[in-house]
This record gives sequence, structure tokens and C-alpha cells, in this order.
Amino acid sequence: MSTPDDTASNAPAAAPPRRRGLGMTLTLLLIIALVGSAWWLVQRARAPAAPAPAGAPAAGPGGAGGAGASVTVGAARAQRGELPIVIDALGTVTPPVTATLVPQVAGVLTEVLFTEGQMVSKGQVLARIDARPYEQALAQARGQRAKDEAQLAAAKVTLARYQTLWQQDSIARQDVDTQAALVKQLEGVVEADRASERAAQLNVGFASIRAPISGRIGLRAIDPGNLVSAGCAGGIASITQITPIDVVFSVPQDRIAAVQAAQRRGRLPVLALDRARSQPLAEGSFLTLDNQVSTATGTVRAKARFANAGGELFPNQFVNARLQLGHDSGVLVPVTALRTGPRGDYVYVIDDERVARVRPVTRGMATVEQVLIAQGLQPGERVVTEGGDRVKDGGKVRLAGETPAGGGGARGAASAANAASAPAGRAPAAPEAGANKAAGEGAAPPRDAASAPPWLDRLPPELRDKVRAMSPEERRAFLQQRRAAASAAGSDR
Repeated sequence: MSTPDDTASNAPAAAPPRRRGLGMTLTLLLIIALVGSAWWLVQRARAPAAPAPAGAPAAGPGGAGGAGASVTVGAARAQRGELPIVIDALGTVTPPVTATLVPQVAGVLTEVLFTEGQMVSKGQVLARIDARPYEQALAQARGQRAKDEAQLAAAKVTLARYQTLWQQDSIARQDVDTQAALVKQLEGVVEADRASERAAQLNVGFASIRAPISGRIGLRAIDPGNLVSAGCAGGIASITQITPIDVVFSVPQDRIAAVQAAQRRGRLPVLALDRARSQPLAEGSFLTLDNQVSTATGTVRAKARFANAGGELFPNQFVNARLQLGHDSGVLVPVTALRTGPRGDYVYVIDDERVARVRPVTRGMATVEQVLIAQGLQPGERVVTEGGDRVKDGGKVRLAGETPAGGGGARGAASAANAASAPAGRAPAAPEAGANKAAGEGAAPPRDAASAPPWLDRLPPELRDKVRAMSPEERRAFLQQRRAAASAAGSDR
């Protein structure tokens, strides 16, 4: 049997479990409340701000609604057009033919008949080597040929006599055959002499060095009076053909099929641009692709030919080659209008209510200035081109250079001026308080110092200079603070 003391001693031991259960319940409720509040805040931040109904009071500059929430942006209308399909690549100007003037005979270089850098024609005599040793060799070859021809003629006469005697049965058949063989031998000797004579004649001709091709001759490597040898490595000078001239560039392997398909349709124009891609140098036509893809770069070499009548392209010059494969039709917008996010490409489309909406699009080909929209945009729709970083989906925007509309604009400007000029601790007059109320309905947000609002001129000089020097954000905060102080003073009054 328990005593009252035992009961009193056991009562405190039963209390802690109930307190722990109550604490856990309160903690759980608090956690649920925090999670619900966080979810509500996230959904509110994601939801676009609904436009204020007509006649409802709008927030002041910098607030969550009204004209103060609009963002000034640049815009352009999408239009249907054609975008050229081009391949841009770095190219090298390559002459079709290059020749080096290498002497084919040895001797002393007696004359140089060209000027460095001049244009020469094929077959033109450019230099001469002392040809006297080769002329003497030619004369010797001619003399040897004449001697052997005389022996051949005597052998032929003897053969004819032997053949007559053999028919008269006055000579043996062996003598006739021997003489006939001698004639054949002398004929071979004469033929060899003629070949030696022609070789000597060639050496005499090689003493005059002629241009093998037409083109521009380079700098002279050997001066007159020097001894040159046949087949010297450097040669006397080099000639490069510059009219016409080629440009070699690389095409990605993914575009090979498109290039071949466009080439089957007809001539493909190629434009050579300077290093900055701002000035065209010459226009030519596409020739052909190489026969294999480079495994190191994944590209294939291509060649285009240019007339180069004016010498705009110079051998081994680096240029930017632009190969045009045709045109692609579609909706065109400025490149600055296209934006990329986690879900892909999109643009901000501005409706008639000056509300910007996110529109997913599918992009196509692009140039430096324009991009083709394959899907998601219609011609005539207005898109944001500048200031898109400050635009939100469903937010109000104002076009650059556009004057805000609304009957209360003048009253709003006057209200802002009065609120800015009133001291912080004193309430403005009754007309000013009414103007402040109208300012909440239709006042336009203050603009920057470059385009100051008209009400700024009605402020006191010291306050006008202070407000003019502020940035747009500082000016909005300053006017909002003055308006709040004026409202508080009016309510206290």
C-alpha cells in the first residue's frame, strides 16, 4: 500500500513524457508552417505580376506595379526574309604555278635581263650564260657527223659495185654481205653523230635562260659575273603566277555534303575578306574539294579561284574566305534578340499591352547581324533586342524613346516635384496632397539626367542640381522617401 509521500514522489516522474510530446508537436507544427511559408514565397516570386486594373492606384516609382515597374528596352519586329548560307574559314592565297629559274648548263652568268618584281611572259629571255664552250662543242659534233656521213657514202658506193660483180658471178657472196654490214654500221654512227649535234645545240640554247611561265618574278639570287652550275638548288630567281590565283581554305567535314549538293546546282561564289572581315578584297568561284579528310583536324581542304586582275591578292597572304552555298528563307530577327537558357533558345515577345512574354524558339543559320528563327515566331511580332537582362516573363516594358501615356502624367510630375521640394517633417499643402494622390495613378517614372522630366525645372536650384546628379535608381528612392514622409505628415495632421 502506497503512502501520500510515495504518490508525491512519483508524480514529477510522469510529467516529463507529456512535456516532450507537446514539444515535439509544436516543433512539427513550426516546421510545417516554415515549409508552407517558403513554398508560398517561391510561388509568389515565380508568378508574373498581374497588370493593375483600370482606375486602381499604382505603386510609386520603383514599386511592384504601375509605370514604375516597367523596364525600358530596345525592340525590333521580326520579318520574313532570306539569310545567306555561308561557310567562313581562314584561307591562304596560293599561286597555281610557281617556277624557279635553275640553270641547266654550267658557266659564267654574263647577263641578267629582268628587273626584280616585274611581270614576265612565257618564253621571255631573262638571263644568259657564256655559251662559247657549248658552241665549240656543237661545231665539233657537226664536223664528226660530216666525216661519218662521207664514210657512209663511200661504203654505199662500194656495196653497189659488189652487188654488180656478184650478179656477174665475179665476186663471192661473203664480200657482198660484209660490205652491206659495214654500210649499216656507218649509218648507225651517223645517227649517233646527229644526236650529239642536237645535244650540243640544246646546250647552246640552255645558255639563254627563258621564263617557263608567265607571272611575277621575285628577287635575284645570283648576280652577273658569277659562275653557276647546272641544277643549283637556289636558282637565279623564282616566278609565281598571280593571274589567276587560288585561295586554299578548310571546310568542316559536317558540311561536305552541303557543299557538294550546292556545287551540283551551279557556280558557288567565294569572297575573300581582309583580316578584320570588314573589307572585301576579291570575288571568285569555288573549284573543288580535296580527296580526303584530315584526321587531325576533321576538315577537308578546298580551293577557290580568283581572276586577280588588279593584284588584290598576293601569294601566301592570309585571308578570310566566305563560301556561299545559297539562301535559307524564314523569320529573321537581330542576333541580340536571341537568348539561351536552361531549356534552350528563347526570345522575349512584346504584346500590344507592352508585356514581355518568354517564347521558346528554334534557331537556324546566323550571320553577324541576323539570325533565322525556324520555329516559334511569326513575322511582325516585336521582340526585345536590348535590355533583356532586366526583363522578366510577364513584366511590363517600355520601348526606348516612347513617351508614357496617361491623363495623370502631368499631375504626377508636379506631385513628384512638390514631394521632392517639401521638407521631411512638414506636410505639403492640400493641392499638393491631391497631386500626390494623382501621381500614384499616372506618374511616369523619372528618367535619367540625359533626358530629365519637365517637372525638374520647377524645383529650387539647389534641389534641382542634387536630383539631376542622381542615377535613376537613386532618384526613385529619393522621391519615394519624400512622398512617404509627406504622406506620414499629412496623416498626422
